[in-house]
Amino acid sequence: MRLADAISLRSRRRKLALFLELMQPTAETTVLDVGVDEVSHGESGGESGCTTHNFLEEHYPWGARITALGLHDGGRFRARYPKIRYVQGDACDLPFVDGEFDVVHSNAVIEHVGERERQAAFVREAVRVGKRVFLTTPNRWFPVELHTFLPFLHWLPQRWHQAALRRLGKRFWSETANLNLLTADELRELFPDDAVVQISRNRTLGWCSNLVAHGWVTRAGARR
Repeated sequence: MRLADAISLRSRRRKLALFLELMQPTAETTVLDVGVDEVSHGESGGESGCTTHNFLEEHYPWGARITALGLHDGGRFRARYPKIRYVQGDACDLPFVDGEFDVVHSNAVIEHVGERERQAAFVREAVRVGKRVFLTTPNRWFPVELHTFLPFLHWLPQRWHQAALRRLGKRFWSETANLNLLTADELRELFPDDAVVQISRNRTLGWCSNLVAHGWVTRAGARR
C-alpha cells in the first residue's frame, strides 16, 4: 500500500469512529452522505489516485439507511453498493426537503466546491436537510497539504499558493473550484446563526490533520 493510501486509510478510520461516537446512529437513523465518488473503495482514481473512496458506504453497519449524493450518473456506484440509494445532484443545492435526514455526513468535500459563497451554501444546505451534521475537511494549518503532499506552501496567501502550484505543474489543485482550504475559524463562520456547531480535531501522525464540524440546528421544529 502506498504511503498516501495508508495515511488516508488511518484518517478515515478515525473519522468513522468519531462519527459513530458523536452521532450515535442506530439501525433506524437515516444518513445522507454528500459527495460520494464514482471510483469504488479499493480502486485508484482522480487526481489524488486515492484508493479509500466511499469509506462510509464500505464500512457503515447500516448501509441500507444511507442515501448517497454525487455529481456522476451513479452507474458504477450502484453496481458496487446496490442496497444504497444514489442521487445525482449539487451539494450546494440539495434536492431534498427540510429535515429529511437524521444526519448529513460529508467527508472532505467542502474544500472542493469553490469560493466561500459556495462553501457557505454547502453548509446551509446540509443543516437545512439534516437534523444533525457531521462535516470534515483538511486543516489548513496541518504542515503537509494532503492533496499535493507538499509542505508549508498552503500557508501562503491563497493566490500565492495557487501561483506556486501552477509553477510546480499542479494546475488542477491551483484552481479555487478544486481546492479551497479552511481553518477552524473559517469553517465555523460558514454555519448559519441558528446552528449550534462544535469543531473537533481528527489527528493523523500526531497532528490535527482534519477538522470535524458537528452540530444541529436550533430553528423552530428542529430537534437535536
